[in-house]
Amino acid sequence: MSSLVLAHTRYQLLEQIRVPLGLVASAFFPAASMLAFVVPFGGDDPVGATRATGSMMMIGAMSAAVMGLSISVAQDREQPWNPYLRTLPAGPFPRFAGRILTTMAVMLAATVPVLVIAALLTKASVTAPRLALGLAALLAGALPFMLIGLFLGFLLPSKAAIGVSQVVFFPIAIVGGLFMPPQFMPEFLQALSPYVPSRGAAELVWSAATGSTPNITGIVMLVVWTVAAALAAAWAYRRDEGRRFS
Repeated sequence: MSSLVLAHTRYQLLEQIRVPLGLVASAFFPAASMLAFVVPFGGDDPVGATRATGSMMMIGAMSAAVMGLSISVAQDREQPWNPYLRTLPAGPFPRFAGRILTTMAVMLAATVPVLVIAALLTKASVTAPRLALGLAALLAGALPFMLIGLFLGFLLPSKAAIGVSQVVFFPIAIVGGLFMPPQFMPEFLQALSPYVPSRGAAELVWSAATGSTPNITGIVMLVVWTVAAALAAAWAYRRDEGRRFS
């Protein structure tokens, strides 16, 4: 890892620590959902509680990626320091890499309350290797959401990014089966679920944590969404670059 990437990562982590609202928000909602829904209604089922824990972890990761990243990028674009950084010869990669690594750190931190609640208050069970595999799956599955966050951040002003990111986040999470197991959703949502990126991401985590066979359609669509989000984020960056420096 280059020294520039490390410098940007360190700088953005310090910003996150100094203003920890994004981290608190990413950690609070899935932990509160665990206490309100998983513990009383599914805590006694080892497999169900383990899958639900994975779902809550993915909700926290999606929140950090879609809402946290889009808002921070949009806010940075409005600061006078940002145009100066863009004039430097290093190019955009160190800043992008620093943002992605910082967001991944926030995601992992947001899983801690969920894992503690699952360990103390439910019968969820996972071995250490499967836990490590599940965390790796969490980061891999969150990639399209980080790219979506970058897309929204480069496309929208900060005030709009706050609202739009929430509108994007909640329907995708619901249809993907993160708030309710897919088999309990209405039939039309069950048919739609494999085609949203949250379902494929959840399938990765569920499979890693419990050893279940993932939904192949969901995994394929996760790859498709990742490619599409990468293209959209690159387009939004170039559009913003052209408007500011042409």
